[in-house]
Amino acid sequence: MRGESPQFPSEGLNLVGLLKLENVHVALEDGTPIVKGVDLEVGLNEVHAVMGPNGSGKSTLSYAIMGHPAYEITEGRILLDGDDVTEMAADERAQRGLFLAFQYPHAIPGVTVTSFLRSAINAVRKARNGGVEDPMPIPAFRTELLEQMDRLKVSRELASRYINDGFSGGEKKRVEILQMAMLKPRMAVLDETDSGLDIDALRVVAGGVKELVGPNMGALVITHYQRILDYITPDHVHVFVDGRIVESGGPELAKQLEAEGYDPFIPAAVGSDA
Repeated sequence: MRGESPQFPSEGLNLVGLLKLENVHVALEDGTPIVKGVDLEVGLNEVHAVMGPNGSGKSTLSYAIMGHPAYEITEGRILLDGDDVTEMAADERAQRGLFLAFQYPHAIPGVTVTSFLRSAINAVRKARNGGVEDPMPIPAFRTELLEQMDRLKVSRELASRYINDGFSGGEKKRVEILQMAMLKPRMAVLDETDSGLDIDALRVVAGGVKELVGPNMGALVITHYQRILDYITPDHVHVFVDGRIVESGGPELAKQLEAEGYDPFIPAAVGSDA
């Protein structure tokens, strides 16, 4: 069992919840199909890794789960805690406990890290309090923010800077995990968070994820390489090729991919079109 993770106020939430994808198909705005029928269940206290070659549709899947408007779910549905969130906007999904860590986090000039985090936390608290304002007290917010920054080795100086504006690759990824640590989602989706990280930053980021996954949070780790899985042992590994999951297994499957690559699985995806 994984360790306890702190829980954000959860009134009104079904604590048995999980993320469930049922026959999910996703297309681009021009109608090009990218994700071609995905069935997947990720429970609390679980880490699922989705591994696939570049161009297989992994990032598209993550954006669709979070509700990015440029990606249309043309078939199937997405459920969280048993509730259908397929038609919900990204902010509604976030309020219900979904979180996405981007592969390439964007800069937001004019919005400081501190301001963004406090606004995001208070928006979630309001949603979980039936639409009634329930702001986190400033002293409590500041105490937790500084504790999490120190734990994740995020320079305190970044708190007063604009989000990702001039940040290094490692700083951007650490701030993404800082957001996750502060928001305490029920289901975190990490889209190739390991890309561009050196070993030290990778250990810190992976450690933050491991600490948070527990009875109150599950995680879907989307990656091209096995190396982040050296620090986060997945409960389940899924091979993603040509918009589909073509093989599932335990942690040993990630080791097999590292040794053999994706080529042995590509005929399985092609053959499924027959």
